[in-house]
Amino acid sequence: MCNVTFLNVSKVMLNQFLYVALSESKGRGVFTTTVIKAATIVEVSPVIVMKKEDRIHLDKTLLHDYIFEWGHLKDQCCMALGLIPVYNHSYESNCEYFMDYDEQTMMVKTVRDIKPGEELTVNYNGDWNDTATIWFEVEK
Repeated sequence: MCNVTFLNVSKVMLNQFLYVALSESKGRGVFTTTVIKAATIVEVSPVIVMKKEDRIHLDKTLLHDYIFEWGHLKDQCCMALGLIPVYNHSYESNCEYFMDYDEQTMMVKTVRDIKPGEELTVNYNGDWNDTATIWFEVEK
């Protein structure tokens, strides 16, 4: 008999009002077609969890910019699925992300109201209002 753990698929969600388009100076980004109120969950996506040893190899590739530290001890990394890898960074982000280590998912939630056509951004430091310098130069 096979031992299988099922992801709670009722938690996996990608809202239809989100779309990917070119951002002004950041490449592709995530935008909205409608008003989104503050504290709205806009996406919940599964992640692929990898070992610390895998991170050494991934850091030598383009995927370095798209993986997240993972686990209570930050001793793993993950690749988020859905649109999560496409959200651009901002020190004045309008969204924040949360990690659910048990369910192996990430969630994106708005921190303020967002207008139609506006880009949704997250702070790559983890906290939406963290002003610590990130690993690349940020254009405003």
